[in-house]
Amino acid sequence: METYGPEIIFKYFPETTPEKRKAFESLWPAYTEWNSKINVVSRKDIDSLYLHHVLHSLAIAAFFRENMPEFYREAMLPGEPMGTILDFGTGGGFPGIPLAIMFPRIRFTLCDSVGKKIKVAQAVAQAAGLENITAEYTRGEELKGRYDFIVSRAVTSLDVFMQWVRGKYSKGVIYLKGGDIVEEISMAAMKNKLKMKDFSTTPIDKWFKEEYFSEKRVIFVCK
Repeated sequence: METYGPEIIFKYFPETTPEKRKAFESLWPAYTEWNSKINVVSRKDIDSLYLHHVLHSLAIAAFFRENMPEFYREAMLPGEPMGTILDFGTGGGFPGIPLAIMFPRIRFTLCDSVGKKIKVAQAVAQAAGLENITAEYTRGEELKGRYDFIVSRAVTSLDVFMQWVRGKYSKGVIYLKGGDIVEEISMAAMKNKLKMKDFSTTPIDKWFKEEYFSEKRVIFVCK
């Protein structure tokens, strides 16, 4: 099996600054150290950290780059905070940590109901020098407040997820999911009184050409 280092990130995001490259490079030693203590990434998968977890997370950045280019350009730059994103069910920090590296002007809240996973996310964020992350040990549906966007990597079926995040976002939900999603979107729309036109999907292999992404999608819910 071919393994990938941080160069796979820079291949698809050549605009990544040296400071951000250093932060991405810090993820490997941080995650491998913590994974030896806490199995936050499956042990058979840790060698594919950059492809399966970091680049997969950055499919959301690719979505922003294509569909909201002004937001993407401004969020990439250093400066005053300009928005908020909740990573719901972050696990050990995906997709939130790679996105926080990419977008320093966005304030990220990472939440998970498993305390040891939040501990890892906090430690990795610190190792990467991230100051735009807050990690919360809580169930996402119990969080108060409202965020611009909510992101997640397939923590549950989409219909259930949309129930959990109702009223917690103002601009949209971005969900990473694999497989056949047509029926799942239909069910999510029906159960949450949404319209099919509120959902859009993009195949990740539109942006990233590795075989791993061939059946993976970005789902965007715009209201």
